[in-house]
Amino acid sequence: MSDPKTPFELMMAQAQEMAKAFNPAMETFNPKGFEKLWPTMPKEAMEMWFGKGLSKDGLDAKTRLLLTLAGLTMQGAQADTQLRMTVRHALEAGATRDEIAETIAQMSMFAGIPAMTRAMDLAREVMEDNKDEEP
Repeated sequence: MSDPKTPFELMMAQAQEMAKAFNPAMETFNPKGFEKLWPTMPKEAMEMWFGKGLSKDGLDAKTRLLLTLAGLTMQGAQADTQLRMTVRHALEAGATRDEIAETIAQMSMFAGIPAMTRAMDLAREVMEDNKDEEP
């Protein structure tokens, strides 16, 4: 009984060793670096595709992105990349840091405090990275 690992822990360790054998570079893979390869769409493009381009009386891109952020928070803020990219695009579409924080905070009533806290941490990362881009 020198190895108190559960069968799941053993399976995960074996999968990690197998992944290292297939592609040694994956050992240092960082998904945040991959996110930076995806460009932030210009506000005008987001409006055309996601905003009032769909319906002149409909929601603008900023509102749609805040709704998307609320939905990602409701799912437990488990999709790190998607949440960070949504915050990044919401900022580009004109959302303020306060609007982003308020959107996430509102979800605490429905998704719970842990989901809200996780989403807020992920959003804060993006907002800190974009601090020098403030108008």
